[in-house]
Amino acid sequence: MSDAAQPTAAEVRAAAEAVKTALDRHLAAVEGRSGEDDPAVYEAFNQLAAAAEVYDELLYDRYDEVTPFEIPGTDDSLPPYTGPEEPNAVSVLIRRDYAVAEPQRLLAQAQRVEAAVGDGTGTEASGTIHGALGILFDEFEADEIASRPKEFGLEEGDSTLWVTAADETADPGAWLEAPFEGVDPQRVVCRFDVSAVFDDEINDEIDDIDEVDEAEEEIEDELDPDLDADLDEDEDLEALEADR
Repeated sequence: MSDAAQPTAAEVRAAAEAVKTALDRHLAAVEGRSGEDDPAVYEAFNQLAAAAEVYDELLYDRYDEVTPFEIPGTDDSLPPYTGPEEPNAVSVLIRRDYAVAEPQRLLAQAQRVEAAVGDGTGTEASGTIHGALGILFDEFEADEIASRPKEFGLEEGDSTLWVTAADETADPGAWLEAPFEGVDPQRVVCRFDVSAVFDDEINDEIDDIDEVDEAEEEIEDELDPDLDADLDEDEDLEALEADR
């Protein structure tokens, strides 16, 4: 970054003052919260996070320094629920991702289905990957494929399920063209995510534990064997004195 593009000291100072103001607002919102999911606290939290992030960036650009704060991401979390207390309808939004791990297995499964339910048209949709996918997802329920994806040559990826509340059911066919658009995050009752990211975090923790165990084993192996012998002799002497 050139000197001309760097923020001024005054801009950094102003950003620091904005963080102080956001801190005061956040504390006041917490002290005066009206419930566990008070929207005022949520808003104050976001303002504090945004102010701290701006300050951190300006501080680094100007002085090549960073703050000791880790700003938690707000995009992955849901805002407080503000939907109806007694929803008259719910929508369940599901997305599951798959990798086509074994194309030949996928094609073979589609060909079996096509042969069993042949419509006599002579078409062979199962000859292509996209055609085979169409056949299998038409023949089997999505939940059934999700329960045994390897049988269809698929490998599970990330998935998410959102349950949203509504005042009334949507008009038939009204949302079919864009089923996932216009979802109000504040009407999401709950969500459940499955991701390889979580597995990686668990594996990292396991690796750390394994490294500690290996280090302990190495230390034990490096201990003087004569010291172990001396300890055994001391135990034998103590046993003899006890017998006396």
